[in-house]
Amino acid sequence: MRRIGSIGCWAIVVMCSLAQGAAADRAPARPNIVLVLADDLGFSDLGCYGSRIATPNLDRLAAGGLRFTQFYNAARCCPTRAALLTGLYPHEAGVGHMLGEWGRPAYSGGLNEHCATFAELLHAAGYRTYHVGKWHVGGVGGRKEGAALGSNHPLRRGFDRTFGTAGGGDFFKLRPLYLDDAAVEPDDKFYATDAFSDWGERFVREHGRDHAGQPFLLNLCYTAPHFPLQAKPEDIAKYRGKFRDGWDAERARRFARQKELGIVSADCPLSPRDPMARAWDDVPETERDEWDLRMAVHAAMVDCLDQGVGRVLAAVRDIGAERNTLVLFLSDNGASAEFLDSWPDPARGHRPGSETGTPDSHRCLEIGWANAATTPFRENKMWAHEGGIATPLIACWPAGITSRGGLTNQVGHIIDIVPTLLELAGVKYPAILDGRELRPLAGLSLAPVFAGGSLPERTLGWEHEGNRAIRVGDWKLVAAYRGPWELYDLAHDRSETRDLAAAEPERAGQLAAAWQAWADRVGVVPWEQLPGANYKPTAKYRKKSEPVAAE
Repeated sequence: MRRIGSIGCWAIVVMCSLAQGAAADRAPARPNIVLVLADDLGFSDLGCYGSRIATPNLDRLAAGGLRFTQFYNAARCCPTRAALLTGLYPHEAGVGHMLGEWGRPAYSGGLNEHCATFAELLHAAGYRTYHVGKWHVGGVGGRKEGAALGSNHPLRRGFDRTFGTAGGGDFFKLRPLYLDDAAVEPDDKFYATDAFSDWGERFVREHGRDHAGQPFLLNLCYTAPHFPLQAKPEDIAKYRGKFRDGWDAERARRFARQKELGIVSADCPLSPRDPMARAWDDVPETERDEWDLRMAVHAAMVDCLDQGVGRVLAAVRDIGAERNTLVLFLSDNGASAEFLDSWPDPARGHRPGSETGTPDSHRCLEIGWANAATTPFRENKMWAHEGGIATPLIACWPAGITSRGGLTNQVGHIIDIVPTLLELAGVKYPAILDGRELRPLAGLSLAPVFAGGSLPERTLGWEHEGNRAIRVGDWKLVAAYRGPWELYDLAHDRSETRDLAAAEPERAGQLAAAWQAWADRVGVVPWEQLPGANYKPTAKYRKKSEPVAAE
């Protein structure tokens, strides 16, 4: 009996070992990562978030993965990129505003020494790392030939290869451009979105050929659909005439579609048209072709971005990496309502006589269409209301996310990306890296959400150009620059239509105190006390949709 028992015990041990081995085989290895960031894309601009713009590749990702309905960025390009790369609030990383050296730790010319990018952390753990597109956290703009790389150049911040630009600009003649450590010039066939897609695809294919046994990270940061509104004629032609019924009709269409998709709840109200936008019925017939063209160009830019993402994902499939590649897609802020036709810099001003969308034009979406792009929310880029900070987030990872077309209302923030990537890669965040003492991560890993779980209730804060907000659970306190605090219950009023500050003064006071504590901790300085205070936050935002004539 002892012998039989012994054999039985060994059998159990062997079976357990086999089961553990099988489980290990099923467990995904460290994933490859493709992170795609759009620029000035509105919350509703993708087909899978409510629009009629053709985004089949991103829609396919959504159908095979998970869409977040309550994910946030940091309201503007530079701050969002700083938070995305480091897992810190922008002020903690030194980019509380843009890239001006303002003599305050939270407002510097780029990422500081007390943060590490996800590329630095993953590269040290064996990942091969690539950056393509817009950088905009300092270190590459205006570098003279032969000069040493800036401390914040992608190659100095953990990336093995890079092709991109310092910020943004003309899509047909974008400058500065760099390939690794060398400046390059656009040729006469250049279009920025295509160039970034091409290099993203190229890096993936080269990785599959030369580094197949190594996990990779691709940080693919488009400048589309940021102004100037410029697109290829064949892409514009797809949309010409489709928006001639105006922004009011487009908002209503998108809102209805969002409810069908479950992006917003059935009882969510549509925010009123922005008070600075005219009713479409008041727009003269003589202007409507021009406004239709503007939205057609915006749609064409999003369409082209989607085409490029499709080519990059095809390369991932072709190298056999699709199943174990985590793809994340999001936007750096809400749609832009800026107006720059008469910008004083001739290189950026609209050239009289040029048609919107062409290489010589420099026009913007402006408030009416920006309001439609951020459906169903209020405000837009630079503001801390939902229209400025809410972003689509698509997460697709066949080996690690079981959802196929699901939605989650878990509340996430751009500061959560680094903790997520580190957990999935099995990397511990260090207290010190290369002799630099790092600030603790501000975010949480989204891995529990990927597995169908939830995140704990927490406090999230925002500040940009004096626009400010705090969210605790479903309660949000928000204010525009020099404006009063407004209080919203986002569980029942996600579009911020019913201000409860007067009805609940105690709650509003508690949240205001919590915002101040957060602001003090991350290094926020009141806007009036900063050297840039003479720049009004609304200077590039025309607070009225004035008549525009076609040229």
